[in-house]
Amino acid sequence: MSNPEHEPGTASLLSVGDWVAPVADGPLEATVTLPGSKSLTNRYLVLSALACERSRLRAPLRSRDTLLMAEALRHLGVGIDDIPTETDQGPDAVADWLVTPPARLSGDTTIDCGLAGTVMRFLPAVAVLADGPVRFDGDPQARVRPMGTLVEALRRLGGSIEDGGTGHLPLTVHGTGRIPGGDVMMDASASSQFISALLLAGARYDAGVTVRHTGEPVPSEPHILMTVETLRDTGVVVDDSEPNTWRVEPSEVNGLDVVVEPDLSNAAPFLAAALVAGGSVHVPGWPQHTTQAGDMMREILDGMGGDVRLDRPGLTVAGSGELVGIDIDLHDAAELTPTVAALAALASTPSRIRGVAHIRGHETDRLAALSTELNALGGHVVETEDGLRITPAPLHGGRFHSYHDHRMATAGAIIGLRVPGVSVQDIGTTSKTLPDFVGLWDRMLGPRR
Repeated sequence: MSNPEHEPGTASLLSVGDWVAPVADGPLEATVTLPGSKSLTNRYLVLSALACERSRLRAPLRSRDTLLMAEALRHLGVGIDDIPTETDQGPDAVADWLVTPPARLSGDTTIDCGLAGTVMRFLPAVAVLADGPVRFDGDPQARVRPMGTLVEALRRLGGSIEDGGTGHLPLTVHGTGRIPGGDVMMDASASSQFISALLLAGARYDAGVTVRHTGEPVPSEPHILMTVETLRDTGVVVDDSEPNTWRVEPSEVNGLDVVVEPDLSNAAPFLAAALVAGGSVHVPGWPQHTTQAGDMMREILDGMGGDVRLDRPGLTVAGSGELVGIDIDLHDAAELTPTVAALAALASTPSRIRGVAHIRGHETDRLAALSTELNALGGHVVETEDGLRITPAPLHGGRFHSYHDHRMATAGAIIGLRVPGVSVQDIGTTSKTLPDFVGLWDRMLGPRR
């Protein structure tokens, strides 16, 4: 397992900073309003930084990942300022962002990527356009996430990058204000973010960029479609008519004025709670059409016994407290794996999750982490070559380690709805993509009886 924090199966004692997951003491009847999508917010920020005019991002997500992206772009000379919303949304309203692109991106700076894959993958492709060296580093866990595919692709397109031959952070991009661009082949089977990175910046390359994927199918392909659609929103011409090939024409990037959709993947644990505890959970503003991979939760929850209804006000999921297992390929929505694994561990019949071998390279090795933590609570989880097999077994309380991974932490919270005595280590890691997860969770559960 990458970056383990403990030996598997060890201490279940409550430690300072652990969060005792509350048990649901009755059916839910909750409305949970989620902040904006991390994936969309960070794509909009990158494109706004490269645009030829100002942009306004309405209701952007403000989480660790998006704040790291905003601060990184400020280091490159981009102006990102808070401006009040134009409609009264109450005291909890999130200010919009006004993004002012510079005439020329600044170099001679250092960017902290934290553990944000979008920052460490998207911005080196932007930094080649800066007027000097840009150094990238991040959390210790970020230094084991693969970067070599992107580094080599940028070199073939004319960029100069030093990574010490490791294919990992830290690295330095030697920006010269321009890059030739052109045609590049890459194996992006480890992460769709490698392709998105080149597409997002490619319109500003001298010859644009054509990316040809070779190798196993690209994981999380909806994220590439999201990138293509956001590019088209700015007027950039993208040709994705040929399988595994994306062509971005060189052009100006127009400014944006967009409302950021709610983050559907962050909604997943809250909707899952309806199946575990019974009752219903409503998420307002769920889009009728979206490129977010989290929309697959509708299919998943329906298959596990939920009553799923999408209408104009939003998405409502109802459950009886009884759920069944599922056999599902999550290759295109792998970020949902921890939520689905937690549900499967509480189901009455076996489950199999397939197509997610690549999440061994996410914030942590999620397959190893899930099998270790669920088994430590009495579960019966077996790693397969590309996923997990989960057989129902009686669970008991204990410490659920998060591995600095926000989705691991929320998986522990789901288990704790039904299993007394589950404590989640470092619940604060959820701030990576969802500020105040604990507050939202507590409000969903309502007053304790």
